[in-house]
Amino acid sequence: MSYQPPYTITETVLDLVSQISEQIGTLSSIEKVTITPRLRKINRIKTLVGTLQIEGNTLTQEKVTAILEGKRVLGNKDEIQEAKGAIEAYKHLEKYTYTELDDLLLAHKRLTQNLLKSTGMFRSVNVAVGSHIAPPHTQISSLMHQLFEWLGETTLHPLIVSCIFHYEFEFIHPFEDGNGRVGRLWQTLILYRWKELFAYLPLESIIKEKQQAYYEAIEASTDLGESTPFIVFMLESILETIISTPQDTPQDTPQDERLQKVLVFCEVPRSRKEIQEHVGMKDRKHFKEVVLDVLLADGLLEMTLPHKPQSPKQRYVKR
Repeated sequence: MSYQPPYTITETVLDLVSQISEQIGTLSSIEKVTITPRLRKINRIKTLVGTLQIEGNTLTQEKVTAILEGKRVLGNKDEIQEAKGAIEAYKHLEKYTYTELDDLLLAHKRLTQNLLKSTGMFRSVNVAVGSHIAPPHTQISSLMHQLFEWLGETTLHPLIVSCIFHYEFEFIHPFEDGNGRVGRLWQTLILYRWKELFAYLPLESIIKEKQQAYYEAIEASTDLGESTPFIVFMLESILETIISTPQDTPQDTPQDERLQKVLVFCEVPRSRKEIQEHVGMKDRKHFKEVVLDVLLADGLLEMTLPHKPQSPKQRYVKR
């Protein structure tokens, strides 16, 4: 193997890999209980919103959900198209082969469809990203082929491989636009090929919450000349994603008495506050995740104002 990305396997890196593997082992043993179809849908929406908002897209979770369900959404035309592209790219996640450069180009084409003239193609101009001057466009093809050759031959742990690839990809910055979204998608793909449940863990959502630290980790790695700071940041984010992702339990299934209670209550339009008080839940965020989002995602509840999800006049009614 001719190309070797620079990195250092520190004790911190090894400890994080161990912690993640332990958490994954626990999750995998009860995977069919914890990662149900409806939770997969909710987490996929969080993933889409996270990766879009990192790049400055202002679409809310409600609007992305509506787009995913084929509903008409009002908003910035380019932002809506970005969401449609992300939905299309992630829809095919399980079909990509992460060691195939052509698949990555296809993912970029899906992601940036109707947004770029050079969709699915390497950039043909030189660029700078902040203080980082990306490699000349004449070197991109060679660098990407070397990176994918390494990806196909390395024997490193997939957790570490996914982080190194993500950083090296952002360093090369091979596309005119969409580099961040493709880089995050491909890391998720590498992780998915290791453990399938990564297809439904909203890593991108956690990165969005730590967006400044994400950019600082990239910059620190560039300054150091190796991806180690970024590896640590991403492993910490992966661990946080696993620990913080809600898990389904028997009382959180669509047959749950609490959800049925909401559906009966919403025979007529009700506000979010009215529903939350009706089921006796104090935590608004928890209520939204395990009740409201679930019923909306399952198509059992609908908004009276779907094009204005944040409206104070918003009500929810049984379908």
